[in-house]
Amino acid sequence: MASSDLSVILPRVLIVSRRTVRKNKFVDFVGEYHLDLIVAYGAVPVIVPRVSGVHMLLDSFEPIHGVLLCEGEDIDPSLYEPEDAATGLSPEELEEIRRLHASDTAIDREKDSIELSLAKLCLERNIPYLGICRGSQVLNVACGGTLHQDIEKEISRNFPQEKRVAHINYEDYDGHRHVVRVVERTPLHEWFKDSLEDHRMEIKVNSYHHQGVKRLAQRFVPMAFAPDGLIEGFYDPDAYNPEEGKFIMGLQFHPERMRKPDSDEFDYPGCPSAYQEFVKAVIAYQKKLISSTSVSRPLKLNQELEKKRRIIVRSFSLAKNLYTTGQGLNPSKESELRAGAEFLESNTALSLQQEKRLKQMGATVRNAGSYIERLKLNEQREKMARNVIGKMSVEQLSDLISFYRMMEQICSEVLDRKLQDIVNDLNT
Repeated sequence: MASSDLSVILPRVLIVSRRTVRKNKFVDFVGEYHLDLIVAYGAVPVIVPRVSGVHMLLDSFEPIHGVLLCEGEDIDPSLYEPEDAATGLSPEELEEIRRLHASDTAIDREKDSIELSLAKLCLERNIPYLGICRGSQVLNVACGGTLHQDIEKEISRNFPQEKRVAHINYEDYDGHRHVVRVVERTPLHEWFKDSLEDHRMEIKVNSYHHQGVKRLAQRFVPMAFAPDGLIEGFYDPDAYNPEEGKFIMGLQFHPERMRKPDSDEFDYPGCPSAYQEFVKAVIAYQKKLISSTSVSRPLKLNQELEKKRRIIVRSFSLAKNLYTTGQGLNPSKESELRAGAEFLESNTALSLQQEKRLKQMGATVRNAGSYIERLKLNEQREKMARNVIGKMSVEQLSDLISFYRMMEQICSEVLDRKLQDIVNDLNT
């Protein structure tokens, strides 16, 4: 197989770059450990540049078979806490945090927007998602969770000095480790079970963060805890089955960087497993996507069939306008509506239940007067629905819109396939 063919068939994993300054200019980068592991296990990393406006162009990166979000700056606190919420941190403490963690506390709202959009897209479509460090925090925030703005100020100071956990050590950046307790019967337990000594359920992980999960979103289950109680890993058990293309997970530590000094050898055999299982899910998701959305070549209709198609499309368009506006029907348009109704009634390529429903739709389109009357009867239900929706939060409304857009896309694809089947039958 030619190398050009491989670039077509391998699944695509989106990774958002991080911005830094080099020679007085902004430069986007992604750590190579992430890229190496994605490639090694059989996927293609696609880097999404952190530049203004990219969050509006994510459709251009389709098809998306997986998303890996990794390191970056602190997430804008206003995205998970009301601006007037009490953090318990004084202005002096906040200034000290900014001074100690200068490279992380410079909020990057564009990166926030891009990554939260991708995380929500994955949740809507069940696209495999792996969040490392900041990526795990993005996932939690996308699902309604919150974060500690500074672990030392909010957690560590509640412990005696000898029992505090150092979650970042600038003097021993890559060599620093701390213990985490692995939760049984979780993916993390499965990956590291051969390295858990004396059934203590503990491993040592690296740590590069001063923030972490405060309130875990309801859909997630913890996989590991630091001795101070901080959640170091979590996943959605209802969206975890790599063989079926399901993988939604966040890890606060960096398993790809857990390597022995001056070596590429991992601290534990289970370190690369998160990437291996993630890519396994990505490959399965791609196969599932191809099988469900495989599109035949556009059909070339002869002049007679093309004319019929246009008449039917015109009829459906009139019916849609009639439904959405609720206005009366111009008598001159009734014959055009009848063409769509007759098409629906004569369609025998569907199940009996579907055929019955479509016949009802056809009758409804023909009988425009009674159709409008039924719309009027639904006004009370519409008012009730508006009252309920008016009480929903912005996040709930956004999720509702996303759901109906997804259903619209599915219905459109199914309708296209059924229309193609009908045309194929006519041709034969």
